[in-house]
Order: sequence, then C-alpha cells, then structure tokens
Amino acid sequence: MLDGVLGRGLSLDSVAEQATQGLAKLEDRGLAAAIAGEVLRRLPDYDALIDSVTKRRLADDAKPRMVLRMALAQALALGTPPHAAISTALPLLAGGQRRLVHGVFGTLMRQDVRLPERPTLPAAVADRWRDQWGAATVEAAARAIAAPPPLDLTLRDPADTGQWATELGGRGLLPGHLRVDRQSVAALPGYGEGAWWVQDVSASLPARLLGPGEGRRALDLCAAPGGKTLQLAAAGWRVTALDIAQSRLARLSDNLARTGLAAELVAGDVIEWEPDEPFDAVLLDAPCSATGIFRRHPDVLHRVTEKMIGHSATLQRKMIERVADWVKPGGRIVYAVCSLERAEGEEVANVFLGARGEFALAPAECALPSGIAPTADGFLRILPGAIDDPGGADGFFIAAFERRADSS
Repeated sequence: MLDGVLGRGLSLDSVAEQATQGLAKLEDRGLAAAIAGEVLRRLPDYDALIDSVTKRRLADDAKPRMVLRMALAQALALGTPPHAAISTALPLLAGGQRRLVHGVFGTLMRQDVRLPERPTLPAAVADRWRDQWGAATVEAAARAIAAPPPLDLTLRDPADTGQWATELGGRGLLPGHLRVDRQSVAALPGYGEGAWWVQDVSASLPARLLGPGEGRRALDLCAAPGGKTLQLAAAGWRVTALDIAQSRLARLSDNLARTGLAAELVAGDVIEWEPDEPFDAVLLDAPCSATGIFRRHPDVLHRVTEKMIGHSATLQRKMIERVADWVKPGGRIVYAVCSLERAEGEEVANVFLGARGEFALAPAECALPSGIAPTADGFLRILPGAIDDPGGADGFFIAAFERRADSS
C-alpha cells in the first residue's frame, strides 16, 4: 500500500484491496490499512525520528526506512506494544537490514520518543498552502491531520435531527446533519432503514445551495457514490445522476434502495454525454486533486503534484463550460471541488464568469455551519480551522451560478 502511494502516486483506496487480498481476516486487513494510514498521516515526523539515530541517512525508498515507519506507527500512534510492533517488522527483512532496523527501533524506544502534538506537513504541501492561505491555515491543517476525523451523517428528513441526535448521541452542525464518534457505520441505529448516509458536512453544502426541488429536474454530475444525489432526491428534486463508472453507480443504486429514494442513473462521461433537454439545476462536483479531504485520506499529502492540480483545473474548466448550456434560463449551476487549491476553485469560477456573461454569482441562501461564510467574492471556501467545531471539516470550494431568465 505504501509503495503504491509513495512510489507510484496511486491513491491508498485504489491499492488497498489488492494489497490485502492475501489476508483472510477482516481485522487483519483493517490493521494493515490503519498502519499505512498512520504512516502517511505523520510521515515527516517518523522520518525525523529515524534520521535522528542513523549515522547515514537512509534513502527515502529504502526498505529499512519503510519498515521502520510501519513499526513506529504501530508503537507511537496505534498503541501496539513495542515488542509486538518490531515482531511484525523484522520478518520483512533479512541479514544486515534486519539488524539495522532492530537497532534503530530499539534505540528510539529506549529514548522514550513521542510524536509531536502537531504533526509536520510535507514541506511542499505546507509551502503551497502557506502561499495561498497563510501560516494560520497551515497550522490548522497540521492540527487537523493529527487523528482521523469524526463521522458525519446527513439525515433523509431534517425534521428528525433532534430525534436522531438523541438516539445516536451526536451533535448537529446544521439541520439535517449529525456528527458522531467514529464507529461501525452499519451497526448504528437508522442505517438499515436508510434514515441517514455518511457525508462530511462540507460535502453536504453544494446540494443545500439548490434548496427545495418542488418537483423540478436536477442533474447531478460525477454523482457516485451518491451523497448529493440522495440529498437532492430527499429535497424533492427529480434527479438524473450521471457518473462515468458503472461500478460506482451500482453503489449509488444500493444507497437509493436503502434510503427509499429515487433517481435516474446514467453511465456516461460529462465531456461526451448530451441531455435530451435542459435542467432546472445542475450540480457539478468535479474531479479534482482532492487535497481538501486530507484528514480522511492522508495519501493526498504525498502523491498530489502541481502537475496533477493543473490537469484537474483544465478538466474542470472544460466541464463547467460544457454543462453551462444544460441549465434552463433562470436555473442554477453549482460547481464544487473538495480541493484546497485556488487553481481548482476560485480561478476556475472567475474564468467561467468572465466567459459566460449570461451567468451571475448566486447568493448562498442555505444554512451554513458556524464559522463558514461567503467570501468577499461571494464564493464558499472552507479552509482547515474555519469551522467552529473541534472535529473540523473537509476543505471545499463551492460556487453557485444563476443563468439570466432572459438568456437563451
């Protein structure tokens, strides 16, 4: 898993299943994923500890360094007794490498080392976000990466927020939202009857900007796994959900069945697909670098490059330009990305507004979490540390564009 992320630039999710297929027990697969995730969450700090007791610096891709990272993540972050952590590490090595790792790990344990309270972000990421958002945001991001975030749930019926808050022991940041401690999702009350679905509070905001559907038609693009489709359907929209991956649409179909909601599911590529008629609303949750979800997916801190960000921004500009003609006069487009990069948010939105004079920025007329407010430009930009809750929120950019009623 770690080689897939650090060596080949792949996402942890995309390599985890294949990497752990030889492990029969689900708890073993879960432990392997937890070790890999914790290594990625604090990689610079583990490397600093390793370098502090080696005479010559080990290469970044050296097997002893990777094995030491795994052993330290177990001992310092996951609460594994040191003797158990090193016993899983040494069989991965032979000869001199085994002696090296045993010596380095033993030295660090005798020194009673600890991880810093605030993890160290990779230098390239810290520099990029400092340039865009300032030092306070970098500090907040470092605090946010320290531990996996809580579990956010979107309720099918916002009127039931109080009832489910009591039953699940959660707190609501918005009507129709609950935040609970991390635990087995399927075991929670309400899962079987489809009373809610898992969705970060930031990810719930794009659909909220469209308001009640009242039977109007909405197009959800890049829809899977389907949280926004479920939101729109629950709010009374007649939803068409488009996604390029048939397998991801199957998961969306399962979620619709579980919640008792309905939508038309279509497999297709936004760049090639054509609707039969325009929609009252279009929601484009565009493919992006996903750097905003680093709390849940720390691999993005290590595999996303400037080139990838630029490629994603180019694709987003193509997509939003293409779908502009799919919305009726008087209708809205909501463009959203789970990214902390200006190139994928503000810059794309400003280019679109400059090129399409028939669209204007629409105000955010929905309830927002405490600490979140439209920017001076009228966009929603959710940064680390902005939300008034210790559990934080994913980084997001959201903009709503309304088409003039007299345009055609």
